[in-house]
Amino acid sequence: MNIPNASISNPLPLLKSSNVYEVNVRQYTQEGTLNAFRKHLPRLKNMGVEILWFMPLTPIAVKGRKGLLGSNYACSHYTKINPEFGTEDDFRALVTEAHHSGFKVIIDWVANHTGQDHIWTKTNPGFYIKNSQGEFYDRYGWDDVYDLDYTNPSLEIAMQIAMQYWIETFNIDGFRCDMAHLVPLNFWRNARLRLDNVKKLIWIAETQNEEYYNVFDALYNWRLLHTMEDVAKDRATKKSLEKYIRHQHSNPLKLPLNFVTNHDENSHSGSEYERLGDFVAAAQIYCVLNHGLPLIYSGQELPNKKSLAFFDKDPIEWNSTFMNFGFLKRLLQLRTLIFSNENVRIEKQETENENIIGYSISYNEDNIIIVILNTTPSNQWFHASCIKQQSYTEYFTGNMITIQNDRWYELEKYGYWVLQ
Repeated sequence: MNIPNASISNPLPLLKSSNVYEVNVRQYTQEGTLNAFRKHLPRLKNMGVEILWFMPLTPIAVKGRKGLLGSNYACSHYTKINPEFGTEDDFRALVTEAHHSGFKVIIDWVANHTGQDHIWTKTNPGFYIKNSQGEFYDRYGWDDVYDLDYTNPSLEIAMQIAMQYWIETFNIDGFRCDMAHLVPLNFWRNARLRLDNVKKLIWIAETQNEEYYNVFDALYNWRLLHTMEDVAKDRATKKSLEKYIRHQHSNPLKLPLNFVTNHDENSHSGSEYERLGDFVAAAQIYCVLNHGLPLIYSGQELPNKKSLAFFDKDPIEWNSTFMNFGFLKRLLQLRTLIFSNENVRIEKQETENENIIGYSISYNEDNIIIVILNTTPSNQWFHASCIKQQSYTEYFTGNMITIQNDRWYELEKYGYWVLQ
């Protein structure tokens, strides 16, 4: 099935001021259920979250399972709910409540492979690639899944029907597509053209292959994350980030998904505090107050500083402090204020210090935000010769700061100013 002449709608005006919150249902609560997660919706609404992304909700294969509970990404049936999480009615009620609260709801979709005892291995063995012995296998070294064969047109139709089931049954608002670049772009194009006729959807791809912008609204921004990690570990200077800034702003019609952590990074590479240290807050500011779609992962509002197990139960240790809640709420509020405007311009600001990043965000003609970030674990002095000389309010502290072009200013280690 191919529809080369059809067009894909561009939701960029709606997404450019939005944000995504990734929900790890298994680890979110002690119960690990959809109903238990529902109790957190008011807090997330208050924090300013707009799009809820649920990691895969489908049942998990038993054959080849890793750990006690297995990987959420080793699906055994595309049109059922994992009974560990609850029932269809539970998810339907959650989506309804989320919509009433103003959230959009997207789900993880794993189209490249299935778990080893997925129902299709019995009903549709022709959907899978096979090795020279005629056996199912995975091409990328994951030993709990089997790869699907997109040279089979019947697979493409079956996969689209499965995706449509979640739209029509639960009224979801889109998909985050796992390892999207391992699936032919033409499949995603045809899927979007078909499913957007059912409902206009949000499409996020886990890939950095920019060709996939031809279909998807946002692509993963690993390049930014790894650059920030290199800066934090003194493997690179601010010039690396500035080079990235120029790349990121070269095409404002492309929407990168900016993040300091997600389920993969947290479980396999360590928490953002292990990878970025005290640079986390400044890095989060850069991700949110910038061109792109910022992602927040379950527990960042605490913050959660531990690496969550991927194949076993390891719940987030919620407490009543929520030290990062106010910081993230204020950050998301400012993002909405800025990027809900049509004309937003981001420009580099010279600071005469190779360790200080400075940039300005202009919006609504006369409004300007100045962002200044210290990328080092030591106090740094910078010169504000290129910053407009006037009085500003530092957004997070409320302190008044008067910029004079002939003065030097000191910023504490990994410190930041967001000046209004």
